[in-house]
Amino acid sequence: MSQTFYKKGFLALAVTAALGVSAFAQADVKIGVAGPMTGANAAFGKQYMTGAQAAADVINKAGGINGEKVVLVAGDDACEPKQAVAVANRLVDQDKVIGVVGHFCSSNTIPASEVYNDAGVIAITPGSTNPQVTERGMSAMFRMCGRDDQQGIVAGDYIVDVLKGKKVAVINDKDTYGKGLADATAAQLTKRGVKPVLEEGLTRGEKDFSALVTKIRSTGADVVYFGGLHPEAGPLVRQIREAGLKDVKFMSDDGIVTDELVTTAGGKQYVDGVYMTFGADPRLLPDSKAVVEEFRKSGTEPEGYTLYAYASLQALAAGFNGAKTNKGEDAAKWLKAHPVKTVMGEKTWDAKGDLKVSDYVVYQWDKDGKYHQLEKQK
Repeated sequence: MSQTFYKKGFLALAVTAALGVSAFAQADVKIGVAGPMTGANAAFGKQYMTGAQAAADVINKAGGINGEKVVLVAGDDACEPKQAVAVANRLVDQDKVIGVVGHFCSSNTIPASEVYNDAGVIAITPGSTNPQVTERGMSAMFRMCGRDDQQGIVAGDYIVDVLKGKKVAVINDKDTYGKGLADATAAQLTKRGVKPVLEEGLTRGEKDFSALVTKIRSTGADVVYFGGLHPEAGPLVRQIREAGLKDVKFMSDDGIVTDELVTTAGGKQYVDGVYMTFGADPRLLPDSKAVVEEFRKSGTEPEGYTLYAYASLQALAAGFNGAKTNKGEDAAKWLKAHPVKTVMGEKTWDAKGDLKVSDYVVYQWDKDGKYHQLEKQK
C-alpha cells in the first residue's frame, strides 16, 4: 500500500473509468469497483477505490481468489442512474468481472443490480442503504452496510430522546436514498409523537436554499433533519446558520461522511455541532487496528466508506474461495451460510443479502471540522 498509489494510481483509475476503459488490460480475476469516481460525490468513489485496492493487495499476497490474482476495474457512475447501467453493462460484457464492489447511490445500485443479476455476477454495496436494494428477490446482491429503515429509527429516536426536538423540519434531496431515509426518519418521529412541522424536498445541485430556510424559520423548527449527500447538506446548514438560526440543531446521515462536508459548507465553523448517523466507526475496532495503521503510515486516513469497501472485497474473496469456484451464484450461497472475518469484524448475512446485525450510531462534527462517534444512548 504505497503512498504513490493513493496519489497517482487513483487518478489513473478515475481517468480510465471516466473514459470507459479498463485500467488493466490483462487480468487474472477481475472485480469491478463502481461508484462516483468523478462529479460532486467523487469523494465516496475515492474511498471505495482506496479501500478495495488495499484489500486486493493483501488478498493477492495471500494467494488471491482460487489461486488467481485479483485485479480491480473502476466504474464511474457519477451517481447518475443511466450511467450506472452503462457501467454495469461494461463491467459484465467487456471487462468480464466476476464480482462487484458497488455502487454508492441507491438510485444507481438498484438499476445496476438488475444487470448483475441477469449475468449471475455477485455484488456487494458498501454504502447503498435504501431497503429496495435487497427487497427484490436477487440472490447475489449483498450489503456491507445497514438499511434506511434501521438508520431512520436511530435518527428519529436520537432527535426525540437526546436532542429533545419538539418541532422538526425534515428535508430530503428527492433522490431514492435521501427521500427514503427522510421518510423513514419522519415515520419514526411520528411514531414517537413528534410529527414533523415541515417535510420538504430540494434538488441535487442546488446551492441557493433561501426560500427553504425561510420556510424552516416560519415553522419555528428546533431541529432540521436532512436526508441526502454532502454537496447539498453543506450549503443548507451554512445558510441556516447565516440566517441567524444558530440554535437550530442540524442532523443528517451517512451521506455526509466525508471531510468534504467542510468544503461544501464553506468552513469548519458551519459544520461545528452537526449530527449524523453512520455505522459504528470501523477505525475503532480491534480487527481494523493493523489496517488503519497501514493506511495512516501511507498518509491516508481511512474515513467514511474506505473500510466498508475493504471489507466488501474481503467478503467477495471469502465467498469465491469458500465455494471453490468463481461463479457468483455459488459464492452468494456460500456467504449466506458462513460468517466472514473482515476488517470490520465478523459479518453474517440473511437470505436477502442484508447484514444480520446493523450497528448505526450517532456522530457529531466539531469545531476542527472532524466527526466523532458519540456514546450510545442507554
